[in-house]
Amino acid sequence: MIIVGELINASRKAMGAAIKAQDVEYIQKIAKEEFEAGANYIDVNAGIFVGKEPEYLQWLVKTVQEAVDAPCCIDSPDPKAIETALSVHKGIAMINSISLEKDRYDALMPLIAGTDLKVVALCMSDEGMPETMDQRLKIADKLINGLVQNNVPIDNIYVDPLVQPISVNSTFAVEFMNSVEAIMTRFKGVHTMCGLSNMSYGLPVRKFMNHAFAIMAIAKGLDGLIINPCDKMMMASLITAETLAGRDDYCVKYLKAFRNKQFEFLG
Repeated sequence: MIIVGELINASRKAMGAAIKAQDVEYIQKIAKEEFEAGANYIDVNAGIFVGKEPEYLQWLVKTVQEAVDAPCCIDSPDPKAIETALSVHKGIAMINSISLEKDRYDALMPLIAGTDLKVVALCMSDEGMPETMDQRLKIADKLINGLVQNNVPIDNIYVDPLVQPISVNSTFAVEFMNSVEAIMTRFKGVHTMCGLSNMSYGLPVRKFMNHAFAIMAIAKGLDGLIINPCDKMMMASLITAETLAGRDDYCVKYLKAFRNKQFEFLG
Protein backbone atom coordinates (compact mmCIF):
# COMPACT_ATOMS: atom_id res chain seq x y z
CA MET A 1 0.00 0.00 0.00
CA ILE A 2 1.38 3.39 -1.06
CA ILE A 3 0.50 6.03 1.53
CA VAL A 4 0.49 9.74 0.66
CA GLY A 5 0.38 11.95 3.74
CA GLU A 6 -2.31 14.60 3.21
CA LEU A 7 -1.68 17.06 6.04
CA ILE A 8 0.54 19.68 4.35
CA ASN A 9 -2.31 21.24 2.44
CA ALA A 10 -2.94 24.98 2.45
CA SER A 11 -6.71 24.45 2.49
CA ARG A 12 -6.35 23.40 6.13
CA LYS A 13 -6.64 26.57 8.18
CA ALA A 14 -3.64 26.08 10.48
CA MET A 15 -1.49 24.79 7.62
CA GLY A 16 -2.42 27.69 5.35
CA ALA A 17 -1.38 30.12 8.06
CA ALA A 18 1.91 28.26 8.60
CA ILE A 19 2.72 28.30 4.90
CA LYS A 20 1.95 32.00 4.62
CA ALA A 21 4.17 32.71 7.64
CA GLN A 22 6.93 30.43 6.23
CA ASP A 23 6.89 28.56 9.55
CA VAL A 24 9.64 26.02 8.86
CA GLU A 25 9.44 24.41 12.29
CA TYR A 26 5.71 23.65 12.04
CA ILE A 27 5.88 22.33 8.47
CA GLN A 28 8.84 20.10 9.27
CA LYS A 29 7.18 18.81 12.44
CA ILE A 30 4.12 17.67 10.46
CA ALA A 31 6.30 16.16 7.70
CA LYS A 32 8.30 14.16 10.26
CA GLU A 33 5.14 12.92 11.97
CA GLU A 34 3.68 11.77 8.65
CA PHE A 35 6.90 10.07 7.55
CA GLU A 36 7.43 8.32 10.89
CA ALA A 37 3.80 7.15 10.82
CA GLY A 38 4.38 5.39 7.50
CA ALA A 39 3.84 7.88 4.66
CA ASN A 40 5.71 6.97 1.45
CA TYR A 41 5.07 10.41 -0.07
CA ILE A 42 4.40 13.75 1.58
CA ASP A 43 1.71 15.70 -0.24
CA VAL A 44 2.44 19.41 -0.63
CA ASN A 45 -0.32 21.80 -1.67
CA ALA A 46 -0.29 25.61 -1.79
CA GLY A 47 -3.34 26.02 -3.98
CA ILE A 48 -5.03 28.81 -2.01
CA PHE A 49 -2.20 31.24 -2.75
CA VAL A 50 -3.25 32.54 -6.14
CA GLY A 51 -0.33 34.21 -7.88
CA LYS A 52 2.17 32.93 -5.33
CA GLU A 53 1.56 29.19 -5.61
CA PRO A 54 4.80 28.37 -7.52
CA GLU A 55 6.90 30.21 -4.93
CA TYR A 56 5.16 28.60 -1.94
CA LEU A 57 5.12 25.13 -3.49
CA GLN A 58 8.85 25.27 -4.18
CA TRP A 59 9.45 26.41 -0.61
CA LEU A 60 7.32 23.55 0.73
CA VAL A 61 9.27 20.93 -1.22
CA LYS A 62 12.60 22.26 0.06
CA THR A 63 11.33 22.57 3.63
CA VAL A 64 9.84 19.06 3.71
CA GLN A 65 12.82 17.34 2.12
CA GLU A 66 15.23 19.04 4.49
CA ALA A 67 13.37 17.28 7.30
CA VAL A 68 12.57 13.83 5.88
CA ASP A 69 14.13 11.45 3.37
CA ALA A 70 10.95 11.04 1.33
CA PRO A 71 9.65 12.17 -2.04
CA CYS A 72 6.80 14.64 -2.32
CA CYS A 73 3.44 14.34 -3.99
CA ILE A 74 3.21 17.71 -5.72
CA ASP A 75 -0.45 18.63 -5.58
CA SER A 76 -1.45 21.28 -8.10
CA PRO A 77 -3.24 21.60 -11.46
CA ASP A 78 -0.85 24.42 -12.41
CA PRO A 79 2.05 23.15 -14.57
CA LYS A 80 4.10 26.25 -13.78
CA ALA A 81 3.81 25.59 -10.05
CA ILE A 82 4.68 21.92 -10.54
CA GLU A 83 7.69 22.73 -12.72
CA THR A 84 8.96 25.25 -10.16
CA ALA A 85 8.58 22.72 -7.35
CA LEU A 86 10.27 19.97 -9.36
CA SER A 87 13.32 22.18 -9.90
CA VAL A 88 14.30 21.67 -6.23
CA HIS A 89 12.81 18.21 -5.63
CA LYS A 90 15.16 15.34 -4.73
CA GLY A 91 14.28 11.91 -6.08
CA ILE A 92 11.20 10.86 -8.04
CA ALA A 93 8.14 12.94 -7.21
CA MET A 94 4.48 12.09 -7.64
CA ILE A 95 2.26 14.55 -9.54
CA ASN A 96 -1.31 14.99 -8.34
CA SER A 97 -2.96 15.07 -10.82
CA ILE A 98 -3.63 14.86 -14.54
CA SER A 99 -7.18 14.39 -15.81
CA LEU A 100 -9.00 14.11 -19.13
CA GLU A 101 -10.10 17.74 -18.89
CA LYS A 102 -8.57 19.16 -22.06
CA ASP A 103 -6.91 22.27 -20.65
CA ARG A 104 -5.43 20.38 -17.71
CA TYR A 105 -4.38 17.40 -19.85
CA ASP A 106 -2.71 19.55 -22.53
CA ALA A 107 -0.88 21.66 -19.95
CA LEU A 108 0.45 18.82 -17.79
CA MET A 109 1.25 16.10 -20.32
CA PRO A 110 4.39 17.85 -21.72
CA LEU A 111 5.72 18.10 -18.17
CA ILE A 112 5.11 14.40 -17.43
CA ALA A 113 5.91 12.80 -20.81
CA GLY A 114 9.08 10.75 -20.97
CA THR A 115 9.91 11.19 -17.29
CA ASP A 116 10.14 8.83 -14.32
CA LEU A 117 7.56 10.84 -12.40
CA LYS A 118 4.76 9.01 -10.65
CA VAL A 119 1.40 10.45 -11.70
CA VAL A 120 -2.12 10.38 -10.30
CA ALA A 121 -4.55 10.03 -13.21
CA LEU A 122 -7.89 11.43 -12.05
CA CYS A 123 -11.06 10.08 -13.68
CA MET A 124 -12.49 13.45 -14.58
CA SER A 125 -13.28 14.83 -18.03
CA ASP A 126 -14.87 17.89 -19.61
CA GLU A 127 -18.14 15.96 -19.52
CA GLY A 128 -18.11 16.24 -15.72
CA MET A 129 -17.71 13.80 -12.84
CA PRO A 130 -18.34 10.16 -13.70
CA GLU A 131 -20.98 8.37 -11.66
CA THR A 132 -20.82 4.79 -12.94
CA MET A 133 -18.12 2.19 -13.35
CA ASP A 134 -18.46 2.29 -17.13
CA GLN A 135 -17.96 6.05 -17.22
CA ARG A 136 -14.86 5.76 -15.04
CA LEU A 137 -13.42 2.96 -17.16
CA LYS A 138 -13.87 4.98 -20.33
CA ILE A 139 -11.89 7.88 -18.85
CA ALA A 140 -9.28 5.60 -17.27
CA ASP A 141 -8.68 3.86 -20.59
CA LYS A 142 -7.99 7.15 -22.37
CA LEU A 143 -5.78 8.47 -19.56
CA ILE A 144 -3.71 5.31 -19.25
CA ASN A 145 -3.23 4.96 -23.00
CA GLY A 146 -2.37 8.63 -23.36
CA LEU A 147 0.25 8.44 -20.62
CA VAL A 148 1.77 5.20 -21.93
CA GLN A 149 1.92 6.64 -25.47
CA ASN A 150 3.82 9.56 -23.96
CA ASN A 151 6.40 7.18 -22.49
CA VAL A 152 5.15 7.10 -18.93
CA PRO A 153 5.74 3.58 -17.51
CA ILE A 154 2.48 1.90 -16.54
CA ASP A 155 3.89 1.15 -13.09
CA ASN A 156 4.13 4.92 -12.53
CA ILE A 157 0.41 5.50 -13.14
CA TYR A 158 -1.99 5.73 -10.18
CA VAL A 159 -5.58 5.93 -11.40
CA ASP A 160 -7.93 7.80 -9.08
CA PRO A 161 -11.50 6.66 -9.93
CA LEU A 162 -12.86 9.73 -8.08
CA VAL A 163 -14.59 9.40 -4.72
CA GLN A 164 -18.00 11.10 -4.44
CA PRO A 165 -20.33 11.55 -1.44
CA ILE A 166 -22.59 8.62 -0.69
CA SER A 167 -25.01 11.10 0.90
CA VAL A 168 -25.74 12.33 -2.64
CA ASN A 169 -26.18 8.92 -4.28
CA SER A 170 -26.34 5.56 -2.49
CA THR A 171 -24.55 3.81 -5.38
CA PHE A 172 -21.40 5.96 -5.33
CA ALA A 173 -19.38 3.72 -2.98
CA VAL A 174 -20.26 0.53 -4.87
CA GLU A 175 -19.56 2.12 -8.26
CA PHE A 176 -16.19 3.35 -7.00
CA MET A 177 -15.16 -0.03 -5.62
CA ASN A 178 -16.29 -1.89 -8.72
CA SER A 179 -14.25 0.59 -10.74
CA VAL A 180 -11.15 -0.15 -8.70
CA GLU A 181 -11.57 -3.88 -9.28
CA ALA A 182 -12.17 -3.42 -13.02
CA ILE A 183 -9.19 -1.07 -13.48
CA MET A 184 -6.81 -3.35 -11.60
CA THR A 185 -8.05 -6.35 -13.59
CA ARG A 186 -8.13 -4.76 -17.04
CA PHE A 187 -4.96 -2.66 -16.94
CA LYS A 188 -2.24 -4.95 -15.65
CA GLY A 189 0.58 -3.12 -13.89
CA VAL A 190 -1.38 0.06 -13.17
CA HIS A 191 -2.12 1.23 -9.62
CA THR A 192 -5.18 2.82 -8.03
CA MET A 193 -5.16 5.74 -5.62
CA CYS A 194 -7.74 7.93 -3.89
CA GLY A 195 -8.47 10.30 -1.06
CA LEU A 196 -11.24 9.18 1.29
CA SER A 197 -12.86 12.28 2.72
CA ASN A 198 -15.44 12.99 -0.01
CA MET A 199 -17.19 9.65 0.54
CA SER A 200 -18.45 10.64 4.00
CA TYR A 201 -19.14 14.30 3.22
CA GLY A 202 -22.17 15.65 5.09
CA LEU A 203 -22.52 12.61 7.36
CA PRO A 204 -21.81 12.08 11.07
CA VAL A 205 -18.97 9.93 12.40
CA ARG A 206 -17.06 10.47 9.16
CA LYS A 207 -13.83 8.87 10.34
CA PHE A 208 -15.56 5.56 10.99
CA MET A 209 -17.13 5.52 7.53
CA ASN A 210 -13.79 6.38 5.93
CA HIS A 211 -12.12 3.46 7.71
CA ALA A 212 -14.78 1.01 6.52
CA PHE A 213 -14.63 2.38 2.98
CA ALA A 214 -10.84 2.02 2.83
CA ILE A 215 -10.99 -1.60 3.99
CA MET A 216 -13.65 -2.49 1.42
CA ALA A 217 -11.70 -0.76 -1.38
CA ILE A 218 -8.52 -2.65 -0.48
CA ALA A 219 -10.44 -5.90 -0.85
CA LYS A 220 -11.20 -4.78 -4.43
CA GLY A 221 -7.52 -4.11 -5.17
CA LEU A 222 -6.90 -0.48 -4.18
CA ASP A 223 -3.18 -0.07 -3.51
CA GLY A 224 -2.76 3.65 -2.80
CA LEU A 225 -4.37 6.13 -0.41
CA ILE A 226 -4.09 9.85 0.30
CA ILE A 227 -4.79 9.98 4.03
CA ASN A 228 -3.65 11.20 7.42
CA PRO A 229 -1.04 8.56 8.31
CA CYS A 230 -1.02 9.77 11.92
CA ASP A 231 -4.46 8.21 12.33
CA LYS A 232 -3.33 5.06 14.15
CA MET A 233 -6.63 3.24 13.75
CA MET A 234 -6.63 3.88 10.00
CA MET A 235 -3.06 2.64 9.56
CA ALA A 236 -3.71 -0.48 11.64
CA SER A 237 -6.86 -1.14 9.62
CA LEU A 238 -4.95 -0.84 6.33
CA ILE A 239 -2.23 -3.24 7.42
CA THR A 240 -4.85 -5.76 8.54
CA ALA A 241 -6.96 -5.33 5.39
CA GLU A 242 -3.97 -5.97 3.13
CA THR A 243 -3.17 -9.13 5.06
CA LEU A 244 -6.77 -10.35 4.74
CA ALA A 245 -6.77 -9.45 1.03
CA GLY A 246 -3.88 -11.85 0.40
CA ARG A 247 -1.23 -9.16 -0.10
CA ASP A 248 0.95 -10.11 2.88
CA ASP A 249 2.67 -13.46 2.45
CA TYR A 250 2.92 -15.36 5.74
CA CYS A 251 1.52 -12.24 7.49
CA VAL A 252 5.01 -10.71 7.51
CA LYS A 253 3.82 -7.08 7.40
CA TYR A 254 1.14 -7.71 9.98
CA LEU A 255 3.59 -9.32 12.40
CA LYS A 256 6.15 -6.56 11.80
CA ALA A 257 3.50 -3.96 12.65
CA PHE A 258 2.70 -5.88 15.84
CA ARG A 259 6.37 -5.99 16.82
CA ASN A 260 6.62 -2.26 16.11
CA LYS A 261 3.69 -1.73 18.51
CA GLN A 262 1.38 -0.33 15.86
CA PHE A 263 -1.56 -2.10 17.47
CA GLU A 264 -0.60 -1.13 21.03
CA PHE A 265 -3.20 1.68 21.15
CA LEU A 266 -5.95 -0.98 21.00
CA GLY A 267 -5.08 -2.03 24.54
